[in-house]
Amino acid sequence: MDYSATQSGFRQQPNMRLRNSFMDSSDDSQLFDDTSRAGATSQTGYRNQQAGPQAAGFPGQSLLSDPMSNLAVAYGSSLASQGKEMVDKNLDRFIPISKLKYYFAVDTLYVGKKLGLLVFPYMHENWEVSYQQDIPVAPRFDVNAPDLYIPAMGFITYILVAGLALGTQNRFSPELLGVQASSAFVWLIMEVLAVLLSLYLVTLNTDLTTIDLLAFSGYKYVGMIVGVVAGLLFGRPAYYLSLLWCCAAIFVFMIRTLRLKLLSEVAAEGRLVRGARNQLRMYLTMSIAAAQPIFMYWLTYHLIR
Repeated sequence: MDYSATQSGFRQQPNMRLRNSFMDSSDDSQLFDDTSRAGATSQTGYRNQQAGPQAAGFPGQSLLSDPMSNLAVAYGSSLASQGKEMVDKNLDRFIPISKLKYYFAVDTLYVGKKLGLLVFPYMHENWEVSYQQDIPVAPRFDVNAPDLYIPAMGFITYILVAGLALGTQNRFSPELLGVQASSAFVWLIMEVLAVLLSLYLVTLNTDLTTIDLLAFSGYKYVGMIVGVVAGLLFGRPAYYLSLLWCCAAIFVFMIRTLRLKLLSEVAAEGRLVRGARNQLRMYLTMSIAAAQPIFMYWLTYHLIR
């Protein structure tokens, strides 16, 4: 009995321990749950503490970022201004951009009058350019002032008309049109360079600039366009007649315009030209005017067949 009691008692002791272990495990699980909740709460609070400064931004960050950004913007703007000044300075040596604005200051009334003067210059009397405080007035206020609008548009229109003429003859190709445009441009540059060289050799003091020469040399495209269009519409005889008229018109226009630029004041007034230098000026004026019909025929005769 004692042994059984002892055995029963011995057997009951593990049951008590199991109960105690169950209670301890329940207590331990309860303690673990509380600890995890507390840790989660503390972790959430820590995250909120981290998000707070990032959302609000600390003053040191603004103090570091603003001066650096301002310095970078100032440095970039200074570099841009210096680069612009350098480009403008070097560009003005070869292409005076500020002066080009004067030659494109035209309007519709000026263009109409100038085209009429280029086609029929015989009735025009006053060929002098108007000045205002030693500065020539804009072309839109004076039909005698040179411009670059008509030569530029004339060159482009001439290329388009040449392409049309080649197309009507089944000879059009982009390569041939490019050759036509490049040859016309090269002849124009060679003409201007030849006139500049002649002025240098003659040692002539004149207010005629390179842009003026480019403008006067580009006026012949108007007569070239008239001749080609007439030839396309009415045949080869109309081409020769219209081109002959335009050649005579541009010759008269160049003589009456350039004599005020190249000849002396005495020759410009219509008096007798005396002296070797004045004769050289007269020959140079005649040569420039006579070269215009030659170029007009050379650049258009192959377009009419």
